[in-house]
Amino acid sequence: MNLELQRFKADFFKALAHPLRIRILELLSEGDKNVNEIQAIIGSEGSAVSQQLAILRNKNIVFGTKDGNKVTYSLRDPMIVELLTVARHIFNNHLIDTISMLDRFNEDNNEF
Repeated sequence: MNLELQRFKADFFKALAHPLRIRILELLSEGDKNVNEIQAIIGSEGSAVSQQLAILRNKNIVFGTKDGNKVTYSLRDPMIVELLTVARHIFNNHLIDTISMLDRFNEDNNEF
């Protein structure tokens, strides 16, 4: 059972392991959007956006609702918004640590 859960988590994070997929999720965290809206905001080709949406859809991270010719995408779980927020905080903490280390390095070099 533990191994199944670990595989699920690994597959889930693999699905998030692409900058365009992260950007799509950030956009969908602001509200539902169709492919054309996502393309326009990102400035990427439709095929690239559609390909990344297919991966997110296959991993049950997003879902699409068809309305005529348009498919509107939504986050399957609102907790994705919190996950993205936590990831941003982790990145910021890492960045702050790196900046602090660089400041200490520069202070040490100025002493000589």
